Amino acid sequence: MSQNKSDPRDKLRGRSNVKDSPELIEFYEKLESKSATAFWRRANDIEPWEPITRYNPTLWRYQDLRDLVLRSAELVKPEEAGRRVIVLMNDSDAGREHTACVGWLFSGLQVMKPGEITPAHKHTASAQRFIMEGGGAYTVVDGHQVTLNKNDYVLTPNGCWHDHGVFEDGDISIWQDGLDIPLMNSLETNFYSVYPEVAQVPKYNIDDSPMTYGAPGLIPADREPWDKPYSPLLVYRWKDTKEALYNLSKAGSGSPFDGYILRYSNPVTGGWAMKTMGAHMQMLKPGQHTKAHRHTGNVMYNCAGGVGYSIIGGREFHWQEHDIFCVPSWVWHEHVNTSGSDEAFLYSFNDFPVMESLSLYQEESMSENKGHQKLAG
Repeated sequence: MSQNKSDPRDKLRGRSNVKDSPELIEFYEKLESKSATAFWRRANDIEPWEPITRYNPTLWRYQDLRDLVLRSAELVKPEEAGRRVIVLMNDSDAGREHTACVGWLFSGLQVMKPGEITPAHKHTASAQRFIMEGGGAYTVVDGHQVTLNKNDYVLTPNGCWHDHGVFEDGDISIWQDGLDIPLMNSLETNFYSVYPEVAQVPKYNIDDSPMTYGAPGLIPADREPWDKPYSPLLVYRWKDTKEALYNLSKAGSGSPFDGYILRYSNPVTGGWAMKTMGAHMQMLKPGQHTKAHRHTGNVMYNCAGGVGYSIIGGREFHWQEHDIFCVPSWVWHEHVNTSGSDEAFLYSFNDFPVMESLSLYQEESMSENKGHQKLAG
């Protein structure tokens, strides 16, 4: 979406409405020669009436990418690549320029074969994983080893040493990575370090994190208070999440915009699991069609099960299991479960914690057309 599109409101007092003249053009050229410009020439672009995204709603079909992801496992070794990831890029100039999916969010599909490891490292960027296929995979985060299974949500907080692997008797595994790399690069704060050894030696019992902090509403009473800026629960099990969604659906009608939706939260604070990125899992009942809303902040979705479509900016994007799509900031969107008998599940991650910490989060529901968008074209 262009930021140069004229708006009739720009003629109002307080907005730039200066007409060019030969003298002004000469003046502007002199400013440019001094690495300067006149604010009023760009004011309406850099201070728009409302957010204007540079990114397009984009759908990545898993059936189109899966064979290519598996092919990468034959062509490149993880120790050679550092991380064997097929990067998803937004269908826009901004997406290609910044290697971003949408806004401050980077994402890609990582694949590992049984017996492989990804060399240990750390970086300023925070990361999260959503396991799409396989069993017998694991990650080690600052000495805590946790096992990974399909539809688990996994944390790799910023600044933590981490490596990944698949046990010899495991299955080939594919997961979606989500990182805030575009944000870190925009702030010019991104650091990357390599661990002294190829992989960490776990310091704790395997799965100590979910066994200690995975019980809903219960935390250890005999330990020092958790004071790190991220959740001590490093993996959120799908079976627990799915059960919680079913229980939630028995307790009320859910959100008119998202169906039944749960936040992956820090069990100690109740807040977001990490400081710069959040995540949700939501369930749409058979045949459910949510109402449209929009908000500041960008969202990446992954269909964890079921079939349906989302209307984003007036366009339909049909999805099935493990298709991935994005909703840019301040773009209208609504979701539809097209099955008449089965629930649909959507995992998503976002940059809402950044929006909220800077007091920038805003949300708006659609009032016209009974709360639904009109399809473009």
